[in-house]
Amino acid sequence: MENTISFKDLNLIPQLERAIAKQGYTIPTPIQAQSIPGLLSGKDLIGIAQTGTGKTAAFILPILQKMTEKHPRVIQALVLAPTRELAAQIGDSFSAYGEFLNFRHTVIFGGVRQGRQVQALSGGIDILAATPGRLLDLLQQKRLNLDNVEFFVLDEADRMLDMGFLPDIKKIITKLPSQKQSLFFSATMSTPFNNLAKSLLKNPIQVDVAPETKTVERIKQYVFFIDSSSKGNLLLELLRQKNLASVLVFTRTKHKANKVAIFLSKNKISATAIHGNKSQNARTKAIHDFKTGRIKILVATDIAARGIDIDNISHVINFELPNEAESYIHRIGRTARAGAEGTAFSFCAADERNFLRDIETLIGQKIPIMDHSFHSETAKNAVGPSARPLPQKPFGNNAGFKHKSFPASKNKNYFSKNAKSGNRFKRSPKKW
Repeated sequence: MENTISFKDLNLIPQLERAIAKQGYTIPTPIQAQSIPGLLSGKDLIGIAQTGTGKTAAFILPILQKMTEKHPRVIQALVLAPTRELAAQIGDSFSAYGEFLNFRHTVIFGGVRQGRQVQALSGGIDILAATPGRLLDLLQQKRLNLDNVEFFVLDEADRMLDMGFLPDIKKIITKLPSQKQSLFFSATMSTPFNNLAKSLLKNPIQVDVAPETKTVERIKQYVFFIDSSSKGNLLLELLRQKNLASVLVFTRTKHKANKVAIFLSKNKISATAIHGNKSQNARTKAIHDFKTGRIKILVATDIAARGIDIDNISHVINFELPNEAESYIHRIGRTARAGAEGTAFSFCAADERNFLRDIETLIGQKIPIMDHSFHSETAKNAVGPSARPLPQKPFGNNAGFKHKSFPASKNKNYFSKNAKSGNRFKRSPKKW
């Protein structure tokens, strides 16, 4: 049934209503409408929802409403997140929704010196968003204690389990009081997640608002069959379309992410890469520059992009298809945020053809084929061994950045010359 309630129906305090109004929100998303009443009544929660469904506000608003100032700056709320980026964005959300309340929060994560984080903790805080590794480090150093935590949130729990954080999570939980309200969020209801939830939650309510395959319905999807050697040229032509205003480009490896970003920059398209080998300062700067429009293109790997929560991404481009079909849904879900529409383009070479078949099976539909000047019938019709990737090649491989008629040393001149050819797509630009 369609959600028709407003935030005013959720019995939130005036300070929160004011903050929500300032953000321009009037109607709660389904997970907010279904979660907030139960959380305000003190229930534990299992939330099955992806990033982009409004789940962050679904737990922040009731936590802020139920927190009190009876404790002199001790940690009352703890939120664990799998990535630095997601932890930082949760911190930003606490700032936005708690603007008119007198609470302090901080964010701690690895990859940077701990000095400033320790200083923030020593000054006294009410809310802590953290990644498990750095939190454990600081606990072992006795830089903080969690004795007064009343609200515990495990966000993107499935991702944390995939990344091997279960032992760390269990150690952290032993430091928490037995009496607390616990909220677990996950994009999927996997067996490991289910087992963890059963062992730690007390009679939880369950809210399931975003089955994986439903996410794709608001997103226009197209596949481009193409030889790997032509992917660079196709990417340039796409990115020179004016309506591709803010674009997230996915690769399978960190090395390829770097190569794509460098290639675009050399061709006068503002771009930067984000992946696990980048320093935290570099990752934070990249996301800030992308969010503010200083750069147009962010090139990312799957793990780095999981925590990116930016509302205005117009397009997602899969420069390389993921080898796991579910990752495709996570990738394209970076666009079409908060009920908006979005567009996803996928480049499919012959050796990625089986990946595409797996994706189409998962989402239950054939992705429309886009006709373009680099179209490859070989890629489109690949079957058997030719539809699977060859064993990993050394990092010197230039696939996707050279034309078969030119050696790698002439790449730059070749692309510069061909970049002037303009829009050669056979479909009308209005379809982009």
